[in-house]
Amino acid sequence: MTRRRWIADEFSGDRAALLGAHALHLVRVLRAEVGQSFDLVTDGAVRNGRIVSVSDDRVEFELGQAAASPVLPPLTVLLAIFKFDRMEWAIEKCTELGVQRILPVIARRSDAHLARAAAKRVERWRRIVQQASEQSRRASAPEVGEPLRLKIAWSEPAAHRIVLSEAEPGVTLRDALESHDRGDSVLLSIGPEGGWTEEELAGFAANGWIAASLGETILRAETAAIAATAIAISVMD
Repeated sequence: MTRRRWIADEFSGDRAALLGAHALHLVRVLRAEVGQSFDLVTDGAVRNGRIVSVSDDRVEFELGQAAASPVLPPLTVLLAIFKFDRMEWAIEKCTELGVQRILPVIARRSDAHLARAAAKRVERWRRIVQQASEQSRRASAPEVGEPLRLKIAWSEPAAHRIVLSEAEPGVTLRDALESHDRGDSVLLSIGPEGGWTEEELAGFAANGWIAASLGETILRAETAAIAATAIAISVMD
């Protein structure tokens, strides 16, 4: 059985701890006991952790040597805000696939109520990516940024900046990544329900973005985010 991996809430030197709900899950659900070993992530390094003390709100570990961890490709997903339940599912799955950053963006067709509420959801999204990172045995959780206005997000830097558009008939995402070299950063922009407006697509183009499609099928926003992430990771690895 694969050993469960946890991202430490607190660490210093050769000691680390899980706190609060993190610790409670380990104690109540997994029946943690002194002497058991788990993989702990501390500052991006994976280390063997042996439990040295247990309580419902704190589990302390003694840490061993760091193990080698794969380096994830520098992929950022710019995700226009859409219905939160489906957006959270997309965030979770993009994390499992290996995205490095997730930037929520307020687009013209983002529901106004959701756009106003988005800033209050960021901490929840960060908990989701931490849990998904532990489940998928990542060495670190992706960064989840504060919601941005699209005009600000247009200037985000990357070696390859690609906006997914169903209005782009000729260039696929794989085509757009054809010139990618290993280690190049990639920024993928996925629109909201209803897609980008013509004015928004013109803004992307004016700021040097390349438009690409995922094929002729029209996908839901969450499906597009997951499919695009999987394609980009396969090219970047």
